[in-house]
Amino acid sequence: MNNLKKIALQLFALLFCAQTILAQTPADWVNPFIGTTNYGTTNPGAVVPRGIVSVVPFNVSGNSPLNKHDKDNGWWSTPYSWDNKYFTGYSHVNLSGVGCPELGVILLMPTTGDVNGDHREYGSEMSKQVAHPGYYSTYLNKYAINTEVSATERTGISRFTFPAGQSNILIDLGNGLTNESGASIKIVNNREIEGWRMTGTFCYNDGTERPVYFVARFSKPAEEFGVWKKMPKMGPEAAWSATSDKIKYYKNFKAEMAGDSIGSWFTFNTKANEEILVEVGISYVSIENARLNLNYESKDFDFEATRKQAEKKWNEALSTITVKGGTNDQKTVFYTGLYHIQIHPNILSDVNGQYPAMESFEIKTHPNGERYTVFSLWDTYRNLHPFMSLAFPQQQLNAVQSMIEMYDESGWLPRWELNSTETHVMEGDPALPVIVDTWFRGIRDFDIEKAYEAMYKSATTPGAENKIRPDIDHYISHGYVPLMSQYDNSVSHALEYYIADWNLAQLAKELGKDDDYERFLQQSRGYKNYYDKEFGIIRPKLENGEFMPDFNPRQGENFEPSPGFHEGNAYQYTFCAHHDMDGMIALNGGKKEFVKKLQAIFDDGHFDMANEPDIHYPWLFNYIKGEEWRAQKELNRLMATYFKNAPDGLPGNDDTGTMSTWIVYSMMGIYPVLPGDMNYAIALPVFDEVKIQLDQNFYPGSELIIKKSGSGDKIKSISLNGKKQKSFFVNHTELVQGGVLEINF
Repeated sequence: MNNLKKIALQLFALLFCAQTILAQTPADWVNPFIGTTNYGTTNPGAVVPRGIVSVVPFNVSGNSPLNKHDKDNGWWSTPYSWDNKYFTGYSHVNLSGVGCPELGVILLMPTTGDVNGDHREYGSEMSKQVAHPGYYSTYLNKYAINTEVSATERTGISRFTFPAGQSNILIDLGNGLTNESGASIKIVNNREIEGWRMTGTFCYNDGTERPVYFVARFSKPAEEFGVWKKMPKMGPEAAWSATSDKIKYYKNFKAEMAGDSIGSWFTFNTKANEEILVEVGISYVSIENARLNLNYESKDFDFEATRKQAEKKWNEALSTITVKGGTNDQKTVFYTGLYHIQIHPNILSDVNGQYPAMESFEIKTHPNGERYTVFSLWDTYRNLHPFMSLAFPQQQLNAVQSMIEMYDESGWLPRWELNSTETHVMEGDPALPVIVDTWFRGIRDFDIEKAYEAMYKSATTPGAENKIRPDIDHYISHGYVPLMSQYDNSVSHALEYYIADWNLAQLAKELGKDDDYERFLQQSRGYKNYYDKEFGIIRPKLENGEFMPDFNPRQGENFEPSPGFHEGNAYQYTFCAHHDMDGMIALNGGKKEFVKKLQAIFDDGHFDMANEPDIHYPWLFNYIKGEEWRAQKELNRLMATYFKNAPDGLPGNDDTGTMSTWIVYSMMGIYPVLPGDMNYAIALPVFDEVKIQLDQNFYPGSELIIKKSGSGDKIKSISLNGKKQKSFFVNHTELVQGGVLEINF
């Protein structure tokens, strides 16, 4: 009898586990801690798909041994690092996966006891961290406070569970990541506060400052409130004080307070385990719009309703793709990648459609859809935007429409846009391949003639007047950008221009502009100017036509400066003329020699998975018949080595979702090697089956299924809807008809 009971209990346990697995939703597979160390610069904060607000634990400031580094003595481009434990509040506007400091402002911090406005002193060790899509919580050991946060598109909500006694909620406008410091604050009453905080100078670029406005409300009236302002030291050191006795506190202060390092506090007498909630509305237009967003999107301090709504939105977005097979860790890596793809670009417009115009402080209204921001295009043009076209075409249409509006407002398409300002970060003319690729994928509800006008402008305007290609003159006259100073990134600039011009040529041909087609196609082939037969590799070239002397193709490894190259070296850029594969193969000695040189990039340790220029390299083997197995070999190694279900599970900066897109595509077994070219390279999927729900507002098919079958180690055949493919490529137009792409191995 005891044995029967034991067997019954075991069967029950197995049944329970099976039901649990079946009940799992896509959001359950997401681990928001992936990429939060190893320079991934993602964060585990609460955000909804494309939300302007992300409520993120801020733990990169404060003089504390709990932090691996101190922001004041180091350089942080993220509000959160898994390695750090010194918590100083929740910031409400943040960037994900970037390489420069910005935003990370409007910090909300719960404390107990006497009010202290110095983050070096009010910070607390954090523990018991939990993160799910749309939700984050942590426990503050110093104060015995449990904190939880969630979000809507334009608001954040915090729930703080306090011990008995005097409890405080601080709003610190002095702490943050941005290089700007100006702020203003006004206490409306004992339950509401409003203000703004300056942001901008991304990557220390001047002229990109913008205020972000907020309104915060409390679920309970405060017994006491006030504002503080840090005072500068007098004397030769002229430094900010690190002690609280140099902070001036003003109780019951209701006038507007402005300054560089200001904040406010609200004090409550709480019972044990009493909850106080705070809702914060955000806008880049005005305080009135922040209040409007808060009124429209808040749930009247219903934390659970907000959290459930956020989780529902994530499940709807993540359910676009479902997978079968694979390990639990592989599913987690995949869905976390898909999660990161849905963070940027994000909404900029308010609920009434208003947003700040590009490169001005004019307020405009978006007539339809939503205005997007955060276009890290040097990164995302390579894979994220083609992925959005496939899986989220309406979002990609919003992105392209936003980019064309930016041209209307400023006279130029964006390169690296942040909150309607051009930061001028990185190289090239990446808006061109994004727009052209989108058009050829069949997403066409935008003014293509205006888009062409904008692209033609950046591709032809002389350098003195050209804000996107300031070094274009020699490029047009001689076919390359010369090295004019030691670290001018000239080769990187030109290689990006070639890809942009190839895309523009394809669109010109499509629109019947034959002369333009010939012109830009010819320009796109100028990469051959850089090929040096002595080294068998590309090499910076001087204005007089000679190659740069004392050339070391390895210089530039590990992000050290490299003459002519940005964030890489000659090895990582040599095969970046993939818009002309036949020409590039011939230039490198033909197919056998090309394969040999490409394989050596991997074998000799020159491939850099942590940066964008060479992330297409593994897929280039597919262009050589009989060598496609090499792509699979390298992809298997890269996926296993650099992408893990762990905080260090990204190879480096996620770059607003670019690295996440690479792993999602690679695990699906398809990749858009060249934006503007509608052929996906094929590899073996990680999963037995991948099902993509196609948006029938854009595509004729309802779903695309990618299946693998067999038991070998190499792909034997590829078929689409029963028709055998002749190569290791499949066309986008055929895929979006729907059906089954079967890969037999």
